[in-house]
Parts: sequence; C-alpha cells; structure tokens
Amino acid sequence: MAANLKKTEKKNSAEGGRPAKAPAKRVYDSPARQRQADETRRRVAEAARGLLEESGYAGMTIPAVAKAAGVAVPTVYAIFGSKKGIVSELLDVARFGEAYQSLISEARSVKDPMALLNFPSRFSRQIYESEIPVEDLLHGAGMVAPELAAVEDERNCQRYDSQVMVIDALERAGLLRAGLNREDARAILWTLTSREMFRMLVRERGWTADAYEEWLRVAIRRELVEEARP
Repeated sequence: MAANLKKTEKKNSAEGGRPAKAPAKRVYDSPARQRQADETRRRVAEAARGLLEESGYAGMTIPAVAKAAGVAVPTVYAIFGSKKGIVSELLDVARFGEAYQSLISEARSVKDPMALLNFPSRFSRQIYESEIPVEDLLHGAGMVAPELAAVEDERNCQRYDSQVMVIDALERAGLLRAGLNREDARAILWTLTSREMFRMLVRERGWTADAYEEWLRVAIRRELVEEARP
C-alpha cells in the first residue's frame, strides 16, 4: 500500500507536482435568471416604499420589508445591504429613468466641447427635479437630514467623477478660462451643479426649474471658459 502511494506521489510530481484538480463548478447565467433577479429587486423596493408611506422610516425595518415583499430577510440584505441601500435604490429609480437615459444618449453623440457644456445644467435639473417626490416621502416618513445626506454623499462623489469628461474636452480644446487649471475647473463645476444649489434656489427661494437650468448654464460657461457664449 505504501509503495503504491509513493508511486502515485512520484507520478504527480512528474506531471507537475500537484494532483489533478476537481472540475470547476459551472456558473449558470441566463436572461431568465437576470429577469427574475430584477423582478425581486423591484418587488423589494416597492415593498419598502409602501412601508415608508404606511409606517414611516422607523417602521421600514429589513424584516418588515422582507415580509411585505414575500422574500427571506437574507435576500433583502443580499440585494441592498442595509436600509440606506434601500433608500439609495428608491432615489436612483426616480433619478435615472427614461428621461435620464435619453439625455445620456444625446450627450454621448456630442463632439463639440462648447455644446457638451450645455449638458451639466440639463442633467442637474433632470436629476434633482425627479427625486423631489421621493425626498418629500423620506422627510415625511421621518428620515432625518443627516441620514439622507449620507445617502446623497455617495452620488456626489460619482457626480464629480462623471463630470471629468466635460472638463477634459474643454482643456483639450484650449477653452478653459485663463489661469484656471483642470482640478479647479472640476471643483467649480461640481459645486455649481450641487444638489444644495438646486434646493436653495428652487425649493427654498421658489425659482422655477427652467429659471434654475438657464442660470446654471450661463454660470457654468462664465466660470469655466475663456469667452462665455450665449
């Protein structure tokens, strides 16, 4: 028996030093499975929204969401991770709908840097106006400002990263205002397109969304480019 084991070890060594591995498990991924996952995600998000309306933010516990959606508690955690993750989903569904996707497609077809500069104001208006109903629901349900701000901070970082293509296009074309470097230009654009600016002007001071968008378009051009164009 021992001799046979030694022969086997020698054979393994001669063939590469390691015994043959067990075959890897196959990973199944199909459109049907993806549709099922998307449907579960949608059902959980809708259940969470219903609980917000009925029981407030405090009543929107993970177990309550799971029960309302007809899924197991671990499923909710696997999809969203936490209550904050559910809130992010509710806001994202409102923000990134068909109108947003249409705007994305339009922006991707634009090559002229000055024409591209028209899009930050349009994106800001589209996103912030779309999320108003969900934000009102969250505030009415008892979600306090610091908790909501923590959710929004993640999107602020993503906004900063996504806007770099605009600044880079202006820099390559030599259109940045004299004395303005790339990083400062990014900071200015990020600040002007902030959610706080929209809230102050539209929600607190009563500006129309049209007035906000036009003001932002002009302000961005004035602050970033060598010659502001109408």
